Amino acid sequence: MFSTTITQTIALSELIARVWHSGCLTVSERQVLKSVLLTSSLSDEDRAAIDRLLHAVRRGWIELPD
Repeated sequence: MFSTTITQTIALSELIARVWHSGCLTVSERQVLKSVLLTSSLSDEDRAAIDRLLHAVRRGWIELPD
């Protein structure tokens, strides 16, 4: 269980870093975020990172290509 949490955190942080760097949130990345939010319990840090990412989308800093 411990290694799964670490792997998930690393993968989530890599995903968020990739989105910030590219400036767009693709459909597949949205699906990953959706599945993470629906299937696992997140730490407060992970939840805050996702909240910041969604805030950036709302503000127009991150694009959502079709």
